[in-house]
Amino acid sequence: QVQLVESGGGLVQAGGSLRLSCAASGRTFREYGMGWFRQAPGKEREFVAAISRSGGSTRYYTDSVKGRFTISRDNTKNTSYLQMNSLKPEDTAIYYCAVAQEVKLVIMQQCDYWGQGTQVTVSS
Repeated sequence: QVQLVESGGGLVQAGGSLRLSCAASGRTFREYGMGWFRQAPGKEREFVAAISRSGGSTRYYTDSVKGRFTISRDNTKNTSYLQMNSLKPEDTAIYYCAVAQEVKLVIMQQCDYWGQGTQVTVSS
C-alpha cells in the first residue's frame, strides 16, 4: 500500500515557476516508477512526466512540457518533485502524482496508486 500526497500548487502568473511535491508513505516507494499527470476543466487527464524507480536519466515528458518541466525523485525522502518553469495559462489544471511497478505503466496511466491532486492556476 502506498499513499501519495501532493503539495506546492497555487496561483502564478504566466512565465513564473512552481515546484510540486509528492510525498509517499510506505517502505516500498523505491520499488515504483512515478509519474505526474494533469486534468484541466472539461478535458481528459493527461500524462505529464515520469521517472524510473532509481531516477537518474530515465525520465519521460509529454511534448508540451519538454524543456520547461523537470521531474525528479529523492528515494531517501520518499518524495517526487515536478519543477515547472515558464508556466503558461494552458498549464492550468489539477496535477496528480501516481506510481506503478514499471515506468512504462506510468506512461500508460496504468498506475496502482494515485494522489488527491493539487491545483495549479496560471494567469495570463
